Amino acid sequence: MNSEQDKSPNASNDDGALFAPVDPFKVGLQGCCPRCGHGKLFDGLLSIKPRCSACDLDYAFADAGDGPAVFVILIVGFIVIGLVLWMQINYAPPIWVYIVLFAPLTIILSLLSLRWCKGILIALQYRNNASEGRITRD
Repeated sequence: MNSEQDKSPNASNDDGALFAPVDPFKVGLQGCCPRCGHGKLFDGLLSIKPRCSACDLDYAFADAGDGPAVFVILIVGFIVIGLVLWMQINYAPPIWVYIVLFAPLTIILSLLSLRWCKGILIALQYRNNASEGRITRD
């Protein structure tokens, strides 16, 4: 193994003796710390806290990037467009009905699922000790 990976303070295998393993999907949906499962991960709707208040884990490693947004676009888009097509085929209402119904639905589903996806991806990132790729010469 690489000696840099062994020295990482965020490595989940280093925490095995101190913290019981947590389910990344459960803590991600709840917005809790990926190490202890008790402290909060989010400071507000989508911003990440600097560290866990319960176990003092530094959240500097937490960079989900655009991953959560991609999942949200695909999942929410599939749901909303499916409902729009179903409504058009069965009822064919005027365009304002679509705007009144599906604009708020899209916004609410996107915000909720973006927080959940971000929490899950950060928890999986911590659990698998994921980090930025590096090219090393042996």
